[in-house]
Amino acid sequence: MKQAKVFINNALAGILTEDDLGYEFRYDFDYLKSDDAVAVSLTLPLTDKPYRDKVLFPFFDGLIPEGWLLDIAEQSWKISARDRFSLLLACCKDCIGNVSVIPMERKENDNE
Repeated sequence: MKQAKVFINNALAGILTEDDLGYEFRYDFDYLKSDDAVAVSLTLPLTDKPYRDKVLFPFFDGLIPEGWLLDIAEQSWKISARDRFSLLLACCKDCIGNVSVIPMERKENDNE
């Protein structure tokens, strides 16, 4: 299982997870209570229910670079173009705009 913290304007907005079933995005409870809370995208409106899908959500997939920049990322980090979540984690710590995706460290008891 891979996880990332999703920040909006440097505030923790939620957690994005990839597991054997696909992908999940869940807004942070404290973020939802905040007066400054805004949705990550129009396709992921604010809710306390998790979003699940078998493919990476289009908003997050759209943050991954394309063209020659994607080629550089694939070669530098030895990541397949099909491994969209790993590309997202490697390339989107400091995206254009107000969203950042920061990899979460695996717990010591994580067997993966």
